[in-house]
Amino acid sequence: MLKRPTYTLSEASRKLEYYCAYQDRCHQEVLMKLRQMNMIPAAIDHIIGNLIQQDYLNEERFARNYARGKFNHKHWGRIRITQELKKRNISPINIKIALRELDDSTYLSSLETLAKKKLDQLKGKEKEVQKRKLTDYLLYRGWESSLVYEQVFTLIPN
Repeated sequence: MLKRPTYTLSEASRKLEYYCAYQDRCHQEVLMKLRQMNMIPAAIDHIIGNLIQQDYLNEERFARNYARGKFNHKHWGRIRITQELKKRNISPINIKIALRELDDSTYLSSLETLAKKKLDQLKGKEKEVQKRKLTDYLLYRGWESSLVYEQVFTLIPN
């Protein structure tokens, strides 16, 4: 039988400081990591408290960086970003702050660029198929339906 290593409070704290310094983490990720390390609840509370106090763990900073990163690199819309942050138990206030990171003009131009790029991949298909596939693609990526339909009907007129 495989035996998991045990950690002292200071070893676990150091390990989690490195874990949080390497990349911004949400409270849920840190909690799961500590549970994987078989830490007792009192130690978990102590370590998380220290990480917050020393600014290794900051929910607002995580949410802002997450929103900016997923928008810039994966081209997700506000809805998808919100859903993913909710999955990570980020507070509604911090979600709102994170979404303010997305500039409206950049947001709309990104949607347009993404829609045109996808439409180029759908050339040769019937108009209705193009509309459906483009709409599904943009909605899956979390763009607001009103913006998606406006973009689809602009790019593929009847």
